[in-house]
Amino acid sequence: MLLSDVAAELNVSDSQVYHMVRKGELPAIKIGGRGQWRVERAKLEQYIEQKYAETASWVEQNPLSERDTDAD
Repeated sequence: MLLSDVAAELNVSDSQVYHMVRKGELPAIKIGGRGQWRVERAKLEQYIEQKYAETASWVEQNPLSERDTDAD
């Protein structure tokens, strides 16, 4: 997938995806003479699953206080 496709899938900017790739957070390959980045769909799905797991762990470790739930 093009980085722009990944950005659309995640609903973030192209530059955010580029930085995720450059930091090694999202696995990608650079191909072609112009060095265009590509992300394999399976790698993107793994990344999304990893983020779900990280978020679930964070939520578990940071429960809402009663004050936070009153805002709903």
